Amino acid sequence: MSDRAYVIDTMISAKAIAARIEELCREITAEFGDTDKLIVVGLLRGSFVFIADLVRELDLPIEVDFLEVSSYGDAMESSREVRILKDLRGAIEGRDVLAVEDIVDTGHTLNHVTKLLRSRKPSRLKSIALLDKPSRREVDFRSDWIGFEIPDEFVVGYGIDYAQRNRNLPFIGKVRFVED
Repeated sequence: MSDRAYVIDTMISAKAIAARIEELCREITAEFGDTDKLIVVGLLRGSFVFIADLVRELDLPIEVDFLEVSSYGDAMESSREVRILKDLRGAIEGRDVLAVEDIVDTGHTLNHVTKLLRSRKPSRLKSIALLDKPSRREVDFRSDWIGFEIPDEFVVGYGIDYAQRNRNLPFIGKVRFVED
């Protein structure tokens, strides 16, 4: 846990997030309209709020499962080493799958996860990220759907944390460290 003092400035309001999720869910529902069941795979922990709001807006039969992956720990920079801490409970072979991520930064995590999921032979596999920082990309990866493209800022809120704090904020905020 960091002892550095910081303030959080609102970057994306709760209202803007809700409106964007409605738009995204219309597109996802159209894409998967013929599915008998969409398996929504959330990447824990940062995406749990986004997943909850997504599944409530999707007009599809869904199942929710989770992968817990780590590439940050309590740090502000990605280690670029993606570790699977919790795997899916169910099989996805022959199923329609939507991988849900909170933020795509370097791209290593979602790139690794989609390769892992693809190896399990789903019928269709798409990905969605609430936030995208293309200026930080180190691998050639882009989600099928993106909520918001943001600049290279450290953000918290709406499930995204800094050293396990600030996940409960209803908006996306930019962390600004205060100098002593």
